[in-house]
Amino acid sequence: MKLASLKEGGRDGTLIVVSRDLSRAVRATGIAATLQQALEDWSNLAPRLAALSQALNEGSADGVFDVDVAQFAAPLPRAYEFVDGSAYLPHVARVRRARGAEVPESFYTDPLMYQATSAGFSGPRDPVKVVDESYGIDLEAEIVIVTDDVPMAVTPAQAAAHIQLVGLVNDVSLRNLIPQELAKGFGFLQSKPRSTLSPVFVTPDELGDAWRDNKLHLPLLTHVNGAWFGAPEAGVDMQFDFAQLLAHAAKTRPLSAGTIVGSGTIANEDTSKGASCFAEKRTVETLESGAATTPFMSFGDLVRIEMLDRDGNSIFGAIEQRIERQPLP
Repeated sequence: MKLASLKEGGRDGTLIVVSRDLSRAVRATGIAATLQQALEDWSNLAPRLAALSQALNEGSADGVFDVDVAQFAAPLPRAYEFVDGSAYLPHVARVRRARGAEVPESFYTDPLMYQATSAGFSGPRDPVKVVDESYGIDLEAEIVIVTDDVPMAVTPAQAAAHIQLVGLVNDVSLRNLIPQELAKGFGFLQSKPRSTLSPVFVTPDELGDAWRDNKLHLPLLTHVNGAWFGAPEAGVDMQFDFAQLLAHAAKTRPLSAGTIVGSGTIANEDTSKGASCFAEKRTVETLESGAATTPFMSFGDLVRIEMLDRDGNSIFGAIEQRIERQPLP
């Protein structure tokens, strides 16, 4: 099934079920008012949501309306937790090589992960608001999974059973603010504003054989200002699968229902498949020609992030948003 939230009913939106072709929807408020509420009682409510999804796709549901993605909030307008990994080591290796550093051996056995911003996510058509272009505005096209309640110290095999939904994220970064923050040795803060989630989240069964080994085996397609930017294969070169990332996050603490876990920027060894962020593209340029030539993003630029199934159908709908100046208060 495919789930989304409308921009109504307060900060957490109104839960809706969306048809497989993303054209129609029905409110699910008779089952759960919000997606967060559904996740907190997932074992009981998911079968009822699935039945409503089946009725919608068969044409027998009541209260059906046409989808208008502009009215969509993020599926989870806010989450209790968002932890973002860096599971694609080709990206990590290239960035480090560009500055003359090697990848530590531990990176191959112990996932990189940080605590990301979760108090609010932008809707799929909301603009990216930034005060100053000089911050180095970058997109990051990633995959996310969403959990029910996860016990502390689960194994990867146990963690896999807690992956309930899959989606996309534009994990916006302000690259020129990152070096000073990392130099302090205490991680990201100002350099990581709010992220944007795909129009819908889907249950893994919707992905068919593209979801296997706790990875999503399809290209993640990014366009900037209508031009192809990249389509790296998400199932290739992923050092840690989502179950491993989830187990890593839960090693010393339980995770609340609605926790979002990010894959990190999708990147392949094969650079002909393009990039999922400007930092990656600029790093490849530096390695190939000695200097980065592509600037970071500017006000007015348009980002589109989407994943298509093998028949060319959009799975999660598209994140499509413009970079805009945020006025000072």
